[in-house]
Parts: sequence; C-alpha cells; structure tokens
Amino acid sequence: MEPRLLRHYKSYARPHLAEQFQWSNPNQIPKIEKVVMNVGVGEATKNAKLLAAVVGELGVITGQKALITRARKSVSNFHLREGMPIGASVTLRKSRMYEFLDRLVSVAIPRVRDFRGLRTRSFDGRGNFTMGVREQIIFPEIDFDKVGEIHGMDITVVTSTDKDDVALALLRAMGFPFRGEIPIIIEHTAN
Repeated sequence: MEPRLLRHYKSYARPHLAEQFQWSNPNQIPKIEKVVMNVGVGEATKNAKLLAAVVGELGVITGQKALITRARKSVSNFHLREGMPIGASVTLRKSRMYEFLDRLVSVAIPRVRDFRGLRTRSFDGRGNFTMGVREQIIFPEIDFDKVGEIHGMDITVVTSTDKDDVALALLRAMGFPFRGEIPIIIEHTAN
C-alpha cells in the first residue's frame, strides 16, 4: 500500500511546485531523497545500557535498526578514544521515510509543548532541512513508563535540490508547519 504522504506528494505537491516555479520538465521537480535521524549520547562511554536504550527507541520510532556511531578520533578532554560508541543514527528511504514523515508532521510535532512552528532558517544552504527534537517522548510509539532518560535527536530531511527556497516550497507543500504559516492539511483517502 502506498504511503499517504507519497500520494499527497504525487497528487498535490508535484503539480503545485511545477506551477509555482513554471517547470515544464518533470525531472526539475524536487523530491525528498532521505531522512537521517541522529542521536548523540555523550554518556555512552560510561553507561552502555543508555546506548542500548537509544538504539532500541530509534528502532521503535523508525521501524528500522539503528546504526551505532563511533568516535573518529581521540579527544582526551572528553575521555574519548577512537572507535568508542558515542551515538546512533538511522537513514530512512522510500516508503518508510514517507510513513515516518507523515507521523512526524501530523502526530509528533503537534505534541511538542509551546510549539510555534519550524524555523525557516534551519536550511543548510544546499537544500537540506535539519530540526532538533528535545524529547523522544513526542513520538507516540515511545512508552513513557519505559523511558530511562530523556534525550534529544536531530532529524535531517535531504532533498534533491540544492536551493533552499525550492526546498522550503517543497516542505511547505508536504505539510511541514513553518512559523507564521498555516500548514497544508493532508487529506486521508481510502484505497
């Protein structure tokens, strides 16, 4: 079954962007290529159970096993040696990516306390958008009673364009709630 956000992209976002930027070639229309979630766990060197909990939580949130990231070089001030585990990351593509983004935009982000919208300055100059989440408990898949420690994560949305204004228009059309704007409601259509 095709994810709801992918149907929205095909039926609304692609035609909207082609009309907005007057593109005649369908290959000019940008798309979301991947979503990368990264959690840095500085205390992982002292507490291995914390890193295992983070990997498990990322697996529950994304539906995909997390990869443990390791230190590239030694830093004596942080008591860190090369190769020590320091975090976890997950890269989502295709249908899992669209399903995760749908849950992020329609369920998780509205659960953030005092949320005023995503910042439009969070683009990196190459068309990629990165947002930080302070608490993993905004995701409904996480059982609050089983959480040992609250941690944040970075979520990067990588697009096929290298222009920030085009990437912003793509994410707006996909329903991302940016500051000072009314987000686009993604309609549910039954197959």
